[in-house]
Amino acid sequence: MVCAGLSRVSRYAIRRLLLAIPSLLGISVILFTILALAPGDPFSELATNPAIPPSVQAALRAKFGLDQPIPVRYIHWLIAMLHGDWGFSFVSRVNVDTLILQRLPTTLGVIGASQVLAIVIALPVGVFAATRPYSLFDQIASTGALIGFSLPTFFTGIVLILIFSVRLDWFPLVYRTDLAATGLQWWWEEFKQAIMPIAVLGLFQGAAWTRFVRSAVLDVIRLDYVTTARAKGLSERVVVLKHIVRNALIPVVTLIALQMPIVFGGAIVTEQIFRVPGIGSLLISAILANDTPVIMAVTFVFACLVIMFNLIADLLYGWLDPRISYR
Repeated sequence: MVCAGLSRVSRYAIRRLLLAIPSLLGISVILFTILALAPGDPFSELATNPAIPPSVQAALRAKFGLDQPIPVRYIHWLIAMLHGDWGFSFVSRVNVDTLILQRLPTTLGVIGASQVLAIVIALPVGVFAATRPYSLFDQIASTGALIGFSLPTFFTGIVLILIFSVRLDWFPLVYRTDLAATGLQWWWEEFKQAIMPIAVLGLFQGAAWTRFVRSAVLDVIRLDYVTTARAKGLSERVVVLKHIVRNALIPVVTLIALQMPIVFGGAIVTEQIFRVPGIGSLLISAILANDTPVIMAVTFVFACLVIMFNLIADLLYGWLDPRISYR
């Protein structure tokens, strides 16, 4: 039975990944077309430089295929990407995949830790507030969640910097990649400089999810099967954890999956504030420098990550609700 269940999950995951291919192709076409039609290119500044003759400018554009029609350029980009060649950064003078692989672990680490923090905050606070509606704790939790969700990440980030870096000097002002420490000391220094960006993203998402968890639990807690479970003599802990929370998490998982683009958007802003060397800050610097290969690759990676998190959410549905089958 376990092997059969695993095989069903595996087949479902493979089928969803295959269905995601047309979506990724469509996203890549749209992104590539928009970037190709945008004014300017990496060599536009050469036109204003009298020291560079027009023949050199034309040779550079021909070398990188910028003189070809957009459909031809897209086909060349797609074929190269499928062969593992994601392009060449005109600004950093290195391969794009090298830049992304250098920065992606930092982004995933900050985002992953922040989402864990958000879940750790939202689940217990939302469930406890819903099981005691209109109590003092519920009112404090609802007010705190409203305030936390209303404050943008760039504002809370600046406030945390002013308090914990400028005034108290507890954490470093910016994220550093050249830490001289080794061993456990390196991990401690890494944690100290990552805690503020993680807190900014985690508290913002935790505030939003707390309100949604509370609402989802209140919807489930009034259903007949919950009353029946209590009438059977089950303890309140079993009723809440097994019958209420598990079913209330289904719409919460949907919300988390749908908010992944917002999470990555917030990560871009947070990385800029704390100078985190992730792919979000790489995207901003590439946009400012008109480095189209990097812009294309980073936005495509963001799209892949969003689709991956939606697949994980779909797999969690079957675990939360046995009535859902992997077909």
